[in-house]
Amino acid sequence: MESNNFLIQNEAGVLALLLVTLAVILYTSSLSTPFWKKFYTIFPALLLCYFIPALYNWPLGLIDGQNAKIYPIARDYFLPASLVLLCLSIDMKGILSLGPKALIMFLAATVGVILGGPIALITVKYFFPELISSAGSDLWKGMSAIAGSWIGGSANQTAMREIYNVPQDLFGTMLIVDVIVANFWMALLLYGAGKTQKIDKWLKADTSAIEALKLKTGQYRLSIEKNPGTLDIVLMLAVTFGIVGVSHLITAAIMPYLKANGAVLTSWRLSALVSGFFWIVVIATTLGVIASFTPAKKLEGIGASKWGSVFIYILVTTIGMQMNLKEVFQHLGLFAIGIIWMMVHALIIFGVARWIKAPFFFVAVGSQANIGGAASAPIVASAFDVALAPVGVLLAVLGYALGTYGGIVCAQLMQII
Repeated sequence: MESNNFLIQNEAGVLALLLVTLAVILYTSSLSTPFWKKFYTIFPALLLCYFIPALYNWPLGLIDGQNAKIYPIARDYFLPASLVLLCLSIDMKGILSLGPKALIMFLAATVGVILGGPIALITVKYFFPELISSAGSDLWKGMSAIAGSWIGGSANQTAMREIYNVPQDLFGTMLIVDVIVANFWMALLLYGAGKTQKIDKWLKADTSAIEALKLKTGQYRLSIEKNPGTLDIVLMLAVTFGIVGVSHLITAAIMPYLKANGAVLTSWRLSALVSGFFWIVVIATTLGVIASFTPAKKLEGIGASKWGSVFIYILVTTIGMQMNLKEVFQHLGLFAIGIIWMMVHALIIFGVARWIKAPFFFVAVGSQANIGGAASAPIVASAFDVALAPVGVLLAVLGYALGTYGGIVCAQLMQII
């Protein structure tokens, strides 16, 4: 659909529609009537905040979400702001007490992506060759870009494109597969977050450390809670966006040096370090954690994590509005590969989780830290509890470090096939 065919052309109108949608979802999810309680038991609020804006794209044709300018603002400012706000009440000792299972599940998710690509390719190639006949012999190259993205992020994806000289048309098509399949997977994880107890029971998971962390954080929040005044809110926003501003300033200062040495970093498989977004997230998170050891920690008493959740919800709606469901039907063969790939990934992470009795929280966040990176891992983590959002960030940063290496291993396996 052409951009000028959408009903709402104005950016302010798009933002208004998203906020009204968000308000309706959060209001109805807070109602105690039997219908809405049952409805949101089946469809979690965060999931609807994600999927309904996608429907505005297609089939409703209300907004051009893929070209709207709101998402870059939400990504570059609201996301780091939410990370700062959620980190102010962070309990680092409690997070470290979660143990090694979080890291094990993250690495299992990485292995799931590395093995999923070759298995998906060989499955479709030998059983449904007509689905990919138009992609040609370079298909594995295009899939290498997805591997880089699903283990690390966009910087790793770009690195894979350069390493394997992926044709531009194929790269563009694989970008669509990447975004749509990854978005559907995130939607499933958000849905699963509403079924955590049932899934944990099936996994025979020990959730005591997670529950203890949530309880401790909640008790601390209650102990310092107060009715905020205007000065309190302004002070909180000043601290938050002050840290975000410093993050952007430091990033802007170091990027010329990093770009000048981009070839060297790429040769060392450290292309993620050339991404400005990577540094904004890392610096904002680091400064947020440091602030949690200062009097700024008491800002949680006036609702810092609640404001962080608001920014997360806005970010979710802007991510959702970029998904064009119509494109799924235009690339069914390649989407078949993406779906099989993700199924292999899911089988591996759930198999490992069942084996080591890991909670579903570790499964979901470990997976999303790979598949979605720093932009969405905190969202999935906060769907379980806002106190757990920093775990998603920490694992996502690790994904940036491993993305290119894992992508190369996956690409080499696919090339053999």
